[in-house]
Amino acid sequence: MSSMTHDAGVRLGLPLAIGAAFSFGMSGAWARGLIDAGWTPGAAVTARVWVAALVLLVPAILSLRGRWGMLRKNAGMIAAYGLLAVTATQLCYFQAVAVMDVGIALLVEYTAPVAVILWLWLRRGERPSGRSILGAVIAFAGLVLMLDIVTGATVNAAGIAWALAAMVGAATYFVLSAKQDTGLPPIALAGGGLLLGALGLTIAGVVGILPIAWNMADVEYRFGSVPWFLPVLAIGLVATALAYLLGIASTRMLGSRLASFVALAEVVAALLFGWLLLGQLPDLLQALGGALVLAGVIVVKLGEPVAVPVDAELAPAVVSARD
Repeated sequence: MSSMTHDAGVRLGLPLAIGAAFSFGMSGAWARGLIDAGWTPGAAVTARVWVAALVLLVPAILSLRGRWGMLRKNAGMIAAYGLLAVTATQLCYFQAVAVMDVGIALLVEYTAPVAVILWLWLRRGERPSGRSILGAVIAFAGLVLMLDIVTGATVNAAGIAWALAAMVGAATYFVLSAKQDTGLPPIALAGGGLLLGALGLTIAGVVGILPIAWNMADVEYRFGSVPWFLPVLAIGLVATALAYLLGIASTRMLGSRLASFVALAEVVAALLFGWLLLGQLPDLLQALGGALVLAGVIVVKLGEPVAVPVDAELAPAVVSARD
């Protein structure tokens, strides 16, 4: 009976996880249109986080059902989640896509599992397996090819730095998601983190720390121009709020390990939407490097112990942040 229940969960969880990955994957392409129209990355991220936070506010409150003590107990985790794992990751990713292709930026960010393995080794002494080390080497080789370093092409150092910073934020997300026994409903964690991130971004913009500039001009994409609010709603509602909800639901059904594999579809989605909305396509060498990055991440994941200490309810199937 339990096997049948598990199989049913997988059949339903897989399309939900793929939906989450594709929802997250479209954010960079929509944001690039806003940035090219004169929006700063800070403005695009602030709008995205506010829309998603407001959408998830009521479900988050309902999920607590009066258990407000959970918020006090996990205040530090919510703060780190909102400011580092969500807001900083998305801001750095949008900064990256402002100067480089969205698919390439996301592939750099998707080396986060390798960073997590390294962190656990240095911080907790959890030595990675030989397979994980091999996967890290493969991913690094792919990163070198993907960034066109071997051909002597001009590399946008700022874009790479922002993408690597987004990778650190995504790795922080994975580490925080692995915390167990918090008692905090996942949608409350996501909603609280997004609300805190929105407030933090707004304050940073008001005091002048974060440049925020926006306008109401139409935004140009490959298929034509659209009103400015369309990409804002697409990023906030679909690429953030809906993506988190689908990610949470699918991870509960699939478990964090399988869901994290399916989440790699976000890279495919980013490349697809980068082409559909912006006409961006990687060249042959970059495509080969991207394939190696994905292969390396998969090998790293396969090298993890079977009993991964991750609370599935706190690990939405995203990076990401992700992004």
